[in-house]
Amino acid sequence: SGGNTVCQQRKDLQVVLSAGRDCLVAGDSCSSDETCSPRLRTLRQCVAGNGSMKLGPGARSQCANAVSALLSSPLHGCQCKRGMKKEKNCLSIYWSLHQSVIHGLNLVESYPYEAMERDYDYVRLASITAGKYSDLDSEAGMATVNRCLDAAKACNVDDLCQKLRTEYVSACIKPSAKSGLCNKAKCNKALRRFFDRVPPDYTHELLFCPCTDTACAERRRQTIVPGCSFEGSDKPSCLTQLRICKADYVCRSRLAQFQYDCQPAESSANGCKQGNYGACLLAYTGLIGSSITPNYVDNSTSCVAPWCSCSASGNQREECSDFLEYFTDNVCLSEWLPMCRVVFTRHEMEENSPRYYLNFWKHFEILLFSLMNIFERFRLGKNNIILYLKKCYFYKVLFIMF
Repeated sequence: SGGNTVCQQRKDLQVVLSAGRDCLVAGDSCSSDETCSPRLRTLRQCVAGNGSMKLGPGARSQCANAVSALLSSPLHGCQCKRGMKKEKNCLSIYWSLHQSVIHGLNLVESYPYEAMERDYDYVRLASITAGKYSDLDSEAGMATVNRCLDAAKACNVDDLCQKLRTEYVSACIKPSAKSGLCNKAKCNKALRRFFDRVPPDYTHELLFCPCTDTACAERRRQTIVPGCSFEGSDKPSCLTQLRICKADYVCRSRLAQFQYDCQPAESSANGCKQGNYGACLLAYTGLIGSSITPNYVDNSTSCVAPWCSCSASGNQREECSDFLEYFTDNVCLSEWLPMCRVVFTRHEMEENSPRYYLNFWKHFEILLFSLMNIFERFRLGKNNIILYLKKCYFYKVLFIMF
């Protein structure tokens, strides 16, 4: 019985420690405290309507004092769980204190979410992606099974995966009575629910399954029902989508997590500053169902990007490109999603194939785009040309085409 008592005490301690990190609990605790509560109210007034800049010098000083006082309260250091109930409420408490527009203070230490439990096999996840393109270099690899189809079958035999996958597919393909188009908001909500609640063992195999032909790559691209969740008639400005994202607590938090966990570092042996591939992929999937949802851009490459463009970004072109390159040219992310890898089938590589010339020009266009990127890097004085060539498998495209 003594052992049971100790075990229960440890569990109680874990609950207390967990509650101390929860922003909802911390917010309730602050609201019921006569010292903390007025400071929290002041802070919320400060962050409403673009911060304290509109409130005048005196009010701005009050805002700074409120922040300083709350840094020693339970609110400082509190976090939220991705996909939790009342997630927006929890995040609103977090960002009230961490809002960077308050008198120039930047208090964002990392991102609002607790580190997810590592209850899945990182080594197994690595095997899904690390060898996914090595098969392309062997003749036997050209005849491999459709791993994306296998991933779908595996999901269908798991109750939770099958249920939530059916829910988001139904939400994303069902036309609304008024417009006849899909309800994008419902589609995105169902997608977030799927990727937040289904174990990564299933979601990652569906989203990052290896492909050696366009049929497999198209199935992979269709995983998130891009006709509703991703594509549109015209590509909006990436900066516009970024502003929309930052105005939403959930999207802003998912982006902060992605930029932190997928931060590239060319000096790092593995290309990731944090050195955690699994955390980067989890952060990537967290963006799906947001205004900056990323997806495979076609079924001929492994390139991923949000549905947006920098063509009309004007004098903010560099800022726009920096955001977009977090997807298209990120050495950390490319450890799992090699950028610009061209997918060829054996049939397409035969010169007597009726599709040969069509695919030749299609891939020549990709090659030309890669060349343009290289010249742009020379113009900007960047020194990662070799890394880019290696990452895009430029030499492989040349070999196959010529």
